[in-house]
Amino acid sequence: MRGAARLLAACASPRWAGQRRGPRPRRDVTAAPAAEAEVPGGSRSRSRRVPALPSAPRCVPAARPPAMSAGRAEGGLLALPWEDVLVPHVLRHLPLRQLLSLRRVSRAFRELVRLYLANMRRFDSAQIGPAVPRAAFLTLLKDNKVLQQLALQSCSDWLTDRELLPVIRQNHHLHHIQLKGCAQLSCHALIAISLSCPNLRQLSLAHCEWVDSLSLRSLADHCKALEAVDLTACRQLKDEAICYLVQKCSRLKSLSLAVNANVGDVAVEETAKCCPELEHLDLTGCLRVKNDSIRVLAEYCPKLRSLKVKHCHNVAESSLSVLRSRGVELDVEPLPQTALVLLQDMAGFAPFINLQI
Repeated sequence: MRGAARLLAACASPRWAGQRRGPRPRRDVTAAPAAEAEVPGGSRSRSRRVPALPSAPRCVPAARPPAMSAGRAEGGLLALPWEDVLVPHVLRHLPLRQLLSLRRVSRAFRELVRLYLANMRRFDSAQIGPAVPRAAFLTLLKDNKVLQQLALQSCSDWLTDRELLPVIRQNHHLHHIQLKGCAQLSCHALIAISLSCPNLRQLSLAHCEWVDSLSLRSLADHCKALEAVDLTACRQLKDEAICYLVQKCSRLKSLSLAVNANVGDVAVEETAKCCPELEHLDLTGCLRVKNDSIRVLAEYCPKLRSLKVKHCHNVAESSLSVLRSRGVELDVEPLPQTALVLLQDMAGFAPFINLQI
C-alpha cells in the first residue's frame, strides 16, 4: 500500500500532470482514387469518376475512459475499490498537501480526493503549510462529518467563530482538538465544543486569552472524559475555575496552567486531590504557587512523571526533593551541595547583609 501511495504522489506532481495528452486523430487512408470507365461500343467517352469499392473496415481503438487517460499507472490505481482500499489504506499515507495537488491530475482523481476529504478522520492544518487560506479551509471540511482529530494552529491568523462553529457542530466524534494561538475566537467556540463533542479527550487552548470561567465550566460539565487540557496563558482563569474543572474531570492525566499569575496553591492542591491519575503538570511562571501545594501534589499523585516549576520563585528544593527521589522529571536543577553549605553558613548573617549592594 505504501508503494501505491508513492505512485499516487508521483501522479500528483506538476510534471506528471503536464504530460497528459488526448488521443491523436487518425487519417482515413481507405479511400482509393476513382477509375476511368469506358462506354460500350468501343468508343472512348469523357472519363467520369466511379466510386471505388469499399474496403474492409479497420478497427479503430475506442476512446479511453477518463480514469485511463493519464496512463496505465493511473488506470490501474483507480481500478481498485475506492471506499475499501484507496481511501482507508492508500491515501492516508499521503500528506494533505500532496492530496490537494493530486486533484489537478484528472476529474477521476478530483472525485477520489473529494471522497477522501469527506471521510478523513484527522485534519492537521500544518500539513498544508504555515498559513492556510480561509477559502481552502471551508472547502476541505464542508462535507466532513466524521472527524476525530482537528488541529488548527496554522489557521490562527484568521480563524473566527464564523469558520469554526459549523465544523464543530457537524462533527460529534471529535476527541482531540488543537486551537493553540487562535486568539480571534470567543468563549462561544468553547461552549460549542462542550455541547457538540461529549467524547472529547484532549484539548489545547494555549494562548487563548478569551477563555473565561463560564466557558470552562461548560466544558467541565459536558466533557467529563477529558484526559489532557492545555490552559497555558489563559489569564482570565483563577483558582475557582480550575478547581471546578478538576472536580468534574477526575480522569485528567496532563494539565498545563503555565504563565498564569492567578493560579495559586488552592488550584494545585485541589488538582492533586481530585486527579489521582495525573502524570504531567506544568506550573511554569505560576508565581503564587508555594512549597505547601507541591508537598500535597507529591502525596496525592503517585503516578506523576513530570512537573514544571521554572520561574516559580516560591518553590524550593525542600518540597521538590521528595518528587526528585521518586524519579519525577523536573525542569529545575538541584542546588549544588557546596551552595547549600554556604547558604547555611550565611543564615546567621542575614540581618547584616545589604541587599542593595
